[in-house]
Amino acid sequence: MQPSGNAPIDRRHEGLDDWPSTDLIGSDRRGLPPAGPEGDVDAVLAVLHEVPDPEVPAVDVVELGIVRGIDWVEGRLRVQVTPTYSGCPATEAIEQQIEEALTAAGYVAPQIERRLSPAWTTDWITEEGREKLRAFGIAPPVGSASKRSLLGEDPAVPCPLCGSEHTERVSEFGSTACKALYRCRDCLEPFDYFKCL
Repeated sequence: MQPSGNAPIDRRHEGLDDWPSTDLIGSDRRGLPPAGPEGDVDAVLAVLHEVPDPEVPAVDVVELGIVRGIDWVEGRLRVQVTPTYSGCPATEAIEQQIEEALTAAGYVAPQIERRLSPAWTTDWITEEGREKLRAFGIAPPVGSASKRSLLGEDPAVPCPLCGSEHTERVSEFGSTACKALYRCRDCLEPFDYFKCL
Protein backbone atom coordinates (compact mmCIF):
# COMPACT_ATOMS: atom_id res chain seq x y z
CA MET A 1 0.00 0.00 0.00
CA GLN A 2 1.30 3.43 -0.89
CA PRO A 3 0.65 6.51 1.23
CA SER A 4 -1.44 9.19 -0.40
CA GLY A 5 0.24 12.44 -1.40
CA ASN A 6 3.10 13.55 0.78
CA ALA A 7 1.51 12.62 4.10
CA PRO A 8 3.63 10.21 6.17
CA ILE A 9 2.17 6.79 6.88
CA ASP A 10 0.73 6.64 10.38
CA ARG A 11 -2.04 4.09 10.84
CA ARG A 12 -1.40 2.83 14.36
CA HIS A 13 -4.28 1.21 16.21
CA GLU A 14 -5.02 2.33 19.74
CA GLY A 15 -4.05 -1.17 20.99
CA LEU A 16 -0.46 -0.63 19.92
CA ASP A 17 -0.09 2.24 22.39
CA ASP A 18 -0.23 -0.33 25.21
CA TRP A 19 2.63 -2.31 23.76
CA PRO A 20 5.71 -1.92 26.01
CA SER A 21 8.01 -0.37 23.44
CA THR A 22 9.74 2.24 25.57
CA ASP A 23 12.11 -0.31 27.11
CA LEU A 24 13.52 -1.44 23.79
CA ILE A 25 16.88 -0.45 22.46
CA GLY A 26 17.94 -0.71 18.83
CA SER A 27 19.60 -4.12 19.28
CA ASP A 28 16.80 -5.70 21.33
CA ARG A 29 14.52 -7.43 18.82
CA ARG A 30 12.97 -10.09 21.09
CA GLY A 31 9.92 -8.02 21.92
CA LEU A 32 8.96 -6.93 18.42
CA PRO A 33 5.37 -7.52 17.30
CA PRO A 34 5.05 -10.60 15.06
CA ALA A 35 4.77 -10.42 11.30
CA GLY A 36 1.27 -9.97 9.98
CA PRO A 37 -0.23 -11.58 6.88
CA GLU A 38 0.49 -10.19 3.43
CA GLY A 39 -1.23 -6.84 3.04
CA ASP A 40 -1.34 -6.05 6.78
CA VAL A 41 0.27 -2.60 6.75
CA ASP A 42 -0.56 -1.99 10.42
CA ALA A 43 1.50 -5.02 11.47
CA VAL A 44 4.47 -3.69 9.50
CA LEU A 45 4.04 -0.24 11.03
CA ALA A 46 4.00 -1.77 14.52
CA VAL A 47 7.47 -3.16 13.83
CA LEU A 48 8.74 0.04 12.19
CA HIS A 49 7.59 2.12 15.17
CA GLU A 50 10.22 0.20 17.16
CA VAL A 51 13.10 1.26 14.88
CA PRO A 52 14.65 4.45 16.29
CA ASP A 53 16.51 7.02 14.26
CA PRO A 54 20.18 6.36 15.16
CA GLU A 55 21.00 10.08 15.40
CA VAL A 56 17.85 11.06 17.31
CA PRO A 57 16.67 7.90 19.13
CA ALA A 58 13.73 9.77 20.66
CA VAL A 59 11.83 9.35 17.37
CA ASP A 60 11.25 6.28 15.25
CA VAL A 61 11.52 6.04 11.48
CA VAL A 62 7.76 6.39 10.99
CA GLU A 63 7.52 9.49 13.18
CA LEU A 64 10.50 10.98 11.34
CA GLY A 65 8.49 10.58 8.13
CA ILE A 66 11.09 8.63 6.17
CA VAL A 67 8.93 5.53 5.63
CA ARG A 68 7.17 6.41 2.40
CA GLY A 69 5.60 3.20 1.19
CA ILE A 70 4.70 -0.33 2.30
CA ASP A 71 3.59 -2.97 -0.17
CA TRP A 72 4.16 -6.55 -1.25
CA VAL A 73 5.80 -7.59 -4.51
CA GLU A 74 5.23 -11.25 -5.42
CA GLY A 75 4.61 -12.06 -1.77
CA ARG A 76 7.72 -10.24 -0.55
CA LEU A 77 7.40 -7.21 1.72
CA ARG A 78 8.81 -3.97 0.29
CA VAL A 79 9.36 -0.87 2.39
CA GLN A 80 10.27 2.39 0.68
CA VAL A 81 12.49 4.74 2.68
CA THR A 82 13.45 8.33 1.85
CA PRO A 83 16.61 9.59 3.58
CA THR A 84 16.42 12.97 5.28
CA TYR A 85 19.01 14.16 2.77
CA SER A 86 21.02 12.36 0.11
CA GLY A 87 24.31 12.61 2.00
CA CYS A 88 22.96 11.56 5.40
CA PRO A 89 25.58 9.25 6.96
CA ALA A 90 22.89 7.33 8.85
CA THR A 91 20.95 6.23 5.74
CA GLU A 92 22.53 2.79 5.38
CA ALA A 93 22.38 2.16 9.13
CA ILE A 94 18.67 3.01 9.16
CA GLU A 95 17.95 0.72 6.21
CA GLN A 96 19.87 -2.09 7.91
CA GLN A 97 17.99 -1.57 11.20
CA ILE A 98 14.66 -1.67 9.36
CA GLU A 99 15.61 -4.87 7.56
CA GLU A 100 16.85 -6.51 10.77
CA ALA A 101 13.71 -5.54 12.70
CA LEU A 102 11.38 -6.85 9.99
CA THR A 103 13.36 -10.09 9.67
CA ALA A 104 13.34 -10.58 13.45
CA ALA A 105 9.57 -10.05 13.46
CA GLY A 106 9.16 -12.86 10.91
CA TYR A 107 9.11 -11.16 7.51
CA VAL A 108 11.16 -13.24 5.08
CA ALA A 109 13.78 -11.32 3.08
CA PRO A 110 12.11 -7.89 3.27
CA GLN A 111 13.14 -5.53 0.50
CA ILE A 112 14.21 -2.05 1.59
CA GLU A 113 14.04 0.37 -1.31
CA ARG A 114 15.64 3.82 -1.16
CA ARG A 115 13.34 6.44 -2.66
CA LEU A 116 14.91 9.83 -3.41
CA SER A 117 11.98 11.55 -5.09
CA PRO A 118 10.12 13.41 -3.81
CA ALA A 119 12.84 14.59 -1.46
CA TRP A 120 12.20 14.33 2.28
CA THR A 121 11.00 17.44 4.07
CA THR A 122 10.61 18.26 7.74
CA ASP A 123 6.90 18.69 6.96
CA TRP A 124 6.75 14.87 7.04
CA ILE A 125 7.70 14.64 10.73
CA THR A 126 4.54 13.60 12.57
CA GLU A 127 3.07 15.66 15.40
CA GLU A 128 3.97 12.85 17.80
CA GLY A 129 7.52 12.96 16.47
CA ARG A 130 7.70 16.73 17.01
CA GLU A 131 6.56 16.37 20.60
CA LYS A 132 9.15 13.64 21.21
CA LEU A 133 11.91 15.84 19.76
CA ARG A 134 10.88 18.64 22.12
CA ALA A 135 10.81 16.29 25.13
CA PHE A 136 14.28 15.04 24.13
CA GLY A 137 15.59 18.63 24.20
CA ILE A 138 15.62 19.30 20.44
CA ALA A 139 13.47 22.12 19.11
CA PRO A 140 11.33 20.76 16.26
CA PRO A 141 11.17 22.58 12.91
CA VAL A 142 9.28 25.88 13.00
CA GLY A 143 6.87 26.54 10.14
CA SER A 144 6.77 24.69 6.87
CA ALA A 145 9.49 23.86 4.37
CA SER A 146 9.24 26.56 1.74
CA LYS A 147 11.31 29.12 -0.13
CA ARG A 148 11.36 31.14 3.09
CA SER A 149 13.52 28.46 4.72
CA LEU A 150 16.13 28.94 1.99
CA LEU A 151 16.47 32.69 2.54
CA GLY A 152 18.52 32.37 5.71
CA GLU A 153 15.94 34.05 7.93
CA ASP A 154 16.17 32.95 11.54
CA PRO A 155 12.74 31.83 12.76
CA ALA A 156 11.56 32.40 16.31
CA VAL A 157 12.55 29.04 17.81
CA PRO A 158 10.99 28.26 21.21
CA CYS A 159 13.39 26.76 23.72
CA PRO A 160 12.47 23.06 24.19
CA LEU A 161 13.54 23.30 27.85
CA CYS A 162 11.66 26.36 29.14
CA GLY A 163 9.42 27.36 26.20
CA SER A 164 10.85 30.88 25.86
CA GLU A 165 11.01 32.38 22.37
CA HIS A 166 13.85 34.64 23.52
CA THR A 167 16.46 32.50 21.74
CA GLU A 168 19.34 33.07 19.35
CA ARG A 169 21.22 31.01 16.78
CA VAL A 170 24.79 30.35 17.84
CA SER A 171 25.86 28.24 14.86
CA GLU A 172 24.34 27.14 11.57
CA PHE A 173 25.28 23.58 12.47
CA GLY A 174 24.59 21.66 15.66
CA SER A 175 25.28 18.05 16.55
CA THR A 176 24.42 16.99 12.98
CA ALA A 177 24.18 18.81 9.64
CA CYS A 178 20.37 18.89 9.79
CA LYS A 179 20.39 20.80 13.08
CA ALA A 180 21.48 24.30 14.10
CA LEU A 181 22.81 25.24 17.53
CA TYR A 182 20.69 27.72 19.48
CA ARG A 183 20.86 29.24 22.95
CA CYS A 184 18.03 30.39 25.17
CA ARG A 185 18.56 33.90 26.52
CA ASP A 186 16.23 33.21 29.47
CA CYS A 187 17.33 29.84 30.85
CA LEU A 188 20.78 30.22 29.20
CA GLU A 189 20.79 26.62 27.99
CA PRO A 190 22.09 25.64 24.53
CA PHE A 191 19.94 23.34 22.39
CA ASP A 192 19.73 21.84 18.95
CA TYR A 193 17.11 23.06 16.50
CA PHE A 194 15.98 20.65 13.79
CA LYS A 195 16.21 22.95 10.77
CA CYS A 196 13.19 23.38 8.52
CA LEU A 197 14.20 21.60 5.33
